[in-house]
Amino acid sequence: MLLDFAPVRKGRDANARSFAGLMELYEQNYIRLRNIAPDLCVADEMISSVPGHQDLYLSISERCKYTTMLRMTYQFEEGGQPLFEPDLHLKVYHDAHVVEVQQFHSRTRGPLYVANMIEEKWRMNRFLYKWLGYCLHQGHYFHPMRHLKTNSK
Repeated sequence: MLLDFAPVRKGRDANARSFAGLMELYEQNYIRLRNIAPDLCVADEMISSVPGHQDLYLSISERCKYTTMLRMTYQFEEGGQPLFEPDLHLKVYHDAHVVEVQQFHSRTRGPLYVANMIEEKWRMNRFLYKWLGYCLHQGHYFHPMRHLKTNSK
């Protein structure tokens, strides 16, 4: 086996804060995201509803040949106003099979942009890894619509 993903799956790596460790985490996030949303071309706005759990929202903000920008969040209500948390803005690199957190917004910390800080990138992408696992465990899934092709004959 060329790559050993067991440390990343378990949430640790010999050099967890390294660039190589971060790239492994991006790959694992891609796999988990594709398990939840196998077809990102379905629609610009999607909702996954699982009885007894919070609805999961996914919205596409940009589609390009090799990348897709999207937002994943839960929606709560606080004081009659919508509250989105966690509010993650992701960039999917289809050719490289990786997902990277571009922005994370939390009501306790405000917006956090993870430009060049490897420690922050690691923390936010680790959060995404755990959250995607939690969503998968709950049964969240955005259904592909390939089966809805109509006959034009």
